[in-house]
Amino acid sequence: MKMRLLLGTLSILALSVTPVFAEESLEERVKRLEEALQKAQERESRTIQDDSASPKQYPVPTGPMTDIRVGRPGEENTSLGFSSTGSGKLIYAKPFLSAPKATLGGYADVMYNILSRQNLDNPSRNSFGQQRLVPFIYADITDRVKFAAEIEIERGGTNSPQGDGSIQVEFAQLDYLVDERINLRGGILLMPVGKFNLLHDSPLNDLVDRPMVSRLIIPSTWFEAGAGIYGTFYPSALSKIDYELYAVNGMTQTAGAITDLGIRSARGSVSRDRDDSKAIVGRLAFSPMLGIEIAGSGYHGQYKPSTATVGSGNIDIFAVDWTLQRGPFELIGEAAWTRISNNNATGVTGNGIGPSGMFGYYVQGNYHFMPELLKRLAPSHFSDASTFTATVRWEQIDTDTDNRTVGGANTLGNRRELDRLTVGLNFRPVEDMVFKINWQHNAQNGAVGLTPAGDLGNASSPMDGDGFLFQAATYF
Repeated sequence: MKMRLLLGTLSILALSVTPVFAEESLEERVKRLEEALQKAQERESRTIQDDSASPKQYPVPTGPMTDIRVGRPGEENTSLGFSSTGSGKLIYAKPFLSAPKATLGGYADVMYNILSRQNLDNPSRNSFGQQRLVPFIYADITDRVKFAAEIEIERGGTNSPQGDGSIQVEFAQLDYLVDERINLRGGILLMPVGKFNLLHDSPLNDLVDRPMVSRLIIPSTWFEAGAGIYGTFYPSALSKIDYELYAVNGMTQTAGAITDLGIRSARGSVSRDRDDSKAIVGRLAFSPMLGIEIAGSGYHGQYKPSTATVGSGNIDIFAVDWTLQRGPFELIGEAAWTRISNNNATGVTGNGIGPSGMFGYYVQGNYHFMPELLKRLAPSHFSDASTFTATVRWEQIDTDTDNRTVGGANTLGNRRELDRLTVGLNFRPVEDMVFKINWQHNAQNGAVGLTPAGDLGNASSPMDGDGFLFQAATYF
């Protein structure tokens, strides 16, 4: 288009310098130049019209399907729907093929442990394990409509001779952004109880195993189907308040009893509310300045006990979490209390009584550092983006604070108390990738243990294994 205009202009310039001996009067030359300029402008106008009138292909050809064409005028303006015509090529007529919106990422980890005995997270004493492969999908539908989803493939997935894990949609949420102070969200939601359930990615955390309080007292990874609101306020120039509040499907004991092994088996269903009993969940976080956050969260809902004749019960979970950061130092932690009413679970106790209270916490200190000597000796391995982190975490849980289950078939008194000390060092070549080495000490009061399949409940296999754990994890 521009080339044609340039050629026309050059032609005009050439004509303008025609020698005087061409026996052409000045008036004739001016007239001829005006005609040439008018013809060049007409050609340019026709080119622009032809380009705008050319049919747009829907969808834009992608991959090997270069023969997809729109053959009738106006058909390119018809969006995908039941008014669309054709047959074989309709499967390619997706809007995201002609206007891609989604981003695919995720994270993965691989680990190795060598322990004196099994523990809560490691049913094998000496084993490699590919714990998680988690694809993440994000899409900007419009400026105000967002979609995000995460699919967790754990321990090789299911229905495989070599896999004994699971495949599940961990969250899939659709957001409508109204204002920073209030936005709408619906779908499969991560429960905002404590902070770890919201930030549990392997590459993000500095230790290999997840905190016990976030495994049994708060049943992470915990998600439910529901809807609600979230937003942020700024009380001052330095401070902010974040909140989330949702109505979700309730827990149930029809899927599994709430015993002194925790409440993980009572998590609800994302496909339907089994007991038609909704729950309310929310978190309120206050950050007075950068590097400090203190939050409280809670869950309240009804559930149907495992024996229907005893009516309904309530489950309440209260949690506090904190993050304190100053320079290279961090102090993080979480504490949670669970109260269960009308709990007739039998579980491993054999006495038809389940716990009415649970409590757990962890406190973790991190120190980030990067020796300048290493950066000078091996700059291609240790850069300004690299860092080491030294970590220590102390944690305790008690899944029967009222000792209601003491005296059952498999109890030895206070047997639901677990203590753990973990010391770790990790190296991040970049922030999104980490190599971890941990030493872990586990102590247990009582005889609850793991079954050969790795489930809780075998009194002859206690969970007090000590030893080393190694992990590599990365976002991609």
